[in-house]
Amino acid sequence: MQKMLSLLSRVLKGPAQKPVTGAANEAVRVMMASRNYADFASEATFDIKKCDIHRLEEEPPTQAVLTREEGLQYYRTMQTIRRMELKSDQLYKQKIIRGFCHLYDGQEACCVGLESGINPTDHLITAYRAHGYTYTRGVSVKEILAELTGRRGGCAKGKGGSMHMYAKNFYGGNGIVGAQVPLGAGVALACKFFGKNEICVSLYGDGAANQGQIFETYNMAALWKLPCIFICENNRYGMGTSVERAAASTDYYKRGDYIPGLRVDGMDVLCVREATKFAADHRRSGKGPILMELQTYRYHGHSMSDPGVSYRTREEIQEVRSKSDPITLLKDRMLNNNLSNVEELKEIDVEVRKEIEEAAQFATTDPEPPLEEIANHIYRNDPTFDVRGANLWIKYKSAS
Repeated sequence: MQKMLSLLSRVLKGPAQKPVTGAANEAVRVMMASRNYADFASEATFDIKKCDIHRLEEEPPTQAVLTREEGLQYYRTMQTIRRMELKSDQLYKQKIIRGFCHLYDGQEACCVGLESGINPTDHLITAYRAHGYTYTRGVSVKEILAELTGRRGGCAKGKGGSMHMYAKNFYGGNGIVGAQVPLGAGVALACKFFGKNEICVSLYGDGAANQGQIFETYNMAALWKLPCIFICENNRYGMGTSVERAAASTDYYKRGDYIPGLRVDGMDVLCVREATKFAADHRRSGKGPILMELQTYRYHGHSMSDPGVSYRTREEIQEVRSKSDPITLLKDRMLNNNLSNVEELKEIDVEVRKEIEEAAQFATTDPEPPLEEIANHIYRNDPTFDVRGANLWIKYKSAS
């Protein structure tokens, strides 16, 4: 400490002194950073948009407290998801990623806010736009990108791809429209059966909201008071069809009828967080399932095969980016309330870009899984058995 103060004293005396060494530069940087961090506010309170409610006597708060640590964490996570999806776009256009690929950029506040409102021990299942949730449930960028490129180091060993990623208490990534909703109710039934104070979050999009199996699931969940939060991520378009053209009623939060519902600003991470906490507390109190509609927006098309501008204008997309971008909203709040500064957030941006580039390097150099492993992992803890291939004369060994 004495050495650092001495170096700093020499620096502050002016240009007549000897040239500043690298150690002195580092001392100045550390001291200035310490002073800057001490100047930041530890937390701030924000007004958030009031939620529309259905069959509820109480509602989520209209104010939210954000600590500096939470703000930095949310910012880093959302920037990581955004950059990861932009890198996926690049790799797809280079034909390194193939097949179906549905990107999540624009909707980052949904997965980050939702994850901050539940516990790691709670369960989550979603549709095929799953990269953001895979990351917030604990899978690294490296494993996600490697899965997208079909490599052995992917989170599903390179055999799942974009729509089939899994982690602890995360059940995908499901390719059949709406089919994950009854599966989520099944997970909730297991939570209730085993007497665990856990919930299952079952997500689907506005395009799936008209599926009959979803209404059947509502009925079962309400009858059995399952610990389930049904969440409709309404990004305004089911593939290339606007919600107004696809649904006689676009009040998705009321679709449960006898199930209470909330409509939430899905572009505001704090609004999503507070609504999720409210819904989780409602569920844990034994009041049965609850339904949430997150009003959000995707910047990319439905999938990488969809340019996304044949059914909406570029001006519409740009307007959402300029007025409602979830990352910009959080960044402005932090800067305007002295929770951070431009330099600190730029440092995070640089670190995120580096992480994404390193992950992409791994995802393009890691080997593909060998053909003899194609039948592995059918069952979790079973003895090895034979699996027939494309014809009677081809057989593979399946190991757990």
